[in-house]
Amino acid sequence: MCKIELKGLDKVYVSGKLEYLALKGIDLVIGDGELVAIVGPSGSGKSTILNMITGIDRPTRGQVLVDGRRIDDLKEDDLARWRGENIGVVFQFFQLFPTLTALENAMLPLDLVGKGTVKERKEIARRNLEMVGLGDKVDKLPCELSGGEQQRVAIARALANDPKIIIGDEPTGNLDSETADRMFDILLELNRKGKTVIFVTHSRELAARAARTVKILDGAVCAS
Repeated sequence: MCKIELKGLDKVYVSGKLEYLALKGIDLVIGDGELVAIVGPSGSGKSTILNMITGIDRPTRGQVLVDGRRIDDLKEDDLARWRGENIGVVFQFFQLFPTLTALENAMLPLDLVGKGTVKERKEIARRNLEMVGLGDKVDKLPCELSGGEQQRVAIARALANDPKIIIGDEPTGNLDSETADRMFDILLELNRKGKTVIFVTHSRELAARAARTVKILDGAVCAS
């Protein structure tokens, strides 16, 4: 099970004497295995919500629970371990290491936690690359891959530890519409296999393909 609950979340960012209220009393429940698009204008708080779910950032007030466990008050080491076991993140700009091959990039999360032997980690990474259609590109550097192929490597990397939750922060925002559709098909397939998939997008077309859309405006949920 993978139920996500955000309860009364406020997030205040402080810069000198200035305070900015990025989230205002967010109450949101995302059920196990849901496919959810988070939409809203730039600066509305969409990415901040993702940061709350992943534990990259912590709320100023309120609680973040996953499977009934509060993650917002975990110690940093425990939070990092929890994130590595449960969350896979796909970013807009891929964030691949340019000097590592596709296989090595896809292995990184496994290397960081020292999971299994090197041979086993390579097998897992190779299998994930094959799943996203890059079985013949394992030895290619990012500069030798198209934007869509780089994003598929990023998805394979996100799947390394078989996480329950896949988070996409504008995962198709740096791709042309045809390639973006293909990327979204991969996310759909992962969702069909039981992954909870949550993604931020500015694309109305992609948001419409999600089973549920959460609209954010000025740091608050205005429709869900």
